[in-house]
Amino acid sequence: MATGTDEPTLTVDELAARAGVTVRTVRFYSTRGLLPPPVIGPRRVGHYGHDHLSRLALIEELQHQGMTLAAIERYLQQLPPDLSAQDLAIHRALVASWAPDSAEDMERPELERRAGRPLSEQDVDRLAAMGVLERPAPPGSPFLVDPALLRLGVELLEVPIAHETILAARTVLLEHTRSAAHELTRLFRDEVWNPYRERESDPEHVKAMKSLSAHMQPMVLQALLTAFQRSLKEELRAAFTADERE
Repeated sequence: MATGTDEPTLTVDELAARAGVTVRTVRFYSTRGLLPPPVIGPRRVGHYGHDHLSRLALIEELQHQGMTLAAIERYLQQLPPDLSAQDLAIHRALVASWAPDSAEDMERPELERRAGRPLSEQDVDRLAAMGVLERPAPPGSPFLVDPALLRLGVELLEVPIAHETILAARTVLLEHTRSAAHELTRLFRDEVWNPYRERESDPEHVKAMKSLSAHMQPMVLQALLTAFQRSLKEELRAAFTADERE
């Protein structure tokens, strides 16, 4: 049933309209367990509250990040079952503030204009291997491009690295950055989010949490970059010193 402090007064049609989805979507999410069941009132009419609206907004935010329905189910299953509408709104704000920049659709001329140079098919293959873009499907459609990575990717086109090496390096980076992201998220949840939830929610706390999230992201990214640069420098020094000794 609804867990928010406000009485559930929305019909399924009103909930769908307020959330910007269809009634069919609401019912589908309910059957998958993504939404708590409504409060059943007179004449067996289900009524929904603000917590349902907040949960639908959180689902929308997770979809915006590219999560599949199965991944969203797993994500929501990890949340405490008694989250209020305000808790869910805060959680959505935190998720949104940590979300990466959205990829953009680009036609070939716009892609080359942004790259500042013509791109051969080999260049496109290398950029795809680096995760900078995705080739259009079907052919002739726009490329899906990460603007934040495009400049770096174009610079790396001049570096004499084999396509296979790029793929192997990307696999290593994805594996370890995903592991770091998982541990940092766990730390944030256990040491920051859960203690916060134990306190009484109010607008000032909401503002504080949003500010904390906004400041944490650049700090964490800078810390990761600094640690990686230092570790890579030490590893390269050790590797090439060993080669010289041999």
